[in-house]
Amino acid sequence: MAQGSDSNDTSYKSPSPGSRPSSSDDVKKVMRREKNRIAAQKSRMRQTQKADSLHLESENLEKENAALRKEVKQLTEEAKYLSSVLSSHEPLCTGLAPQTPDLLYPPHHSSYHHQHIAVPHYQH
Repeated sequence: MAQGSDSNDTSYKSPSPGSRPSSSDDVKKVMRREKNRIAAQKSRMRQTQKADSLHLESENLEKENAALRKEVKQLTEEAKYLSSVLSSHEPLCTGLAPQTPDLLYPPHHSSYHHQHIAVPHYQH
């Protein structure tokens, strides 16, 4: 707090008696200082609340980030496992054997036919 706007400020010197402003000016000055003190308190309170809110948001994002990293690791491991299962199954699977162009485009059919292979879905 660089400026002394606190009500406990003792450095304030009243003007000399010969140049003393009217009583209503003193009342206005006191009221203005009180309003300023309350406004400063509210401002500090809002700053504190905003900092607390940002801190909580940061903690929540850190937790979410850690959970997502863990999920990525698990999915990567699952993908490696499924890839190895597929690699070990490919040599045994007759449905994936290379086909000759005659089988893909028979001369008596004008449309292209897909060969469909049923693949079971991995379940968690």
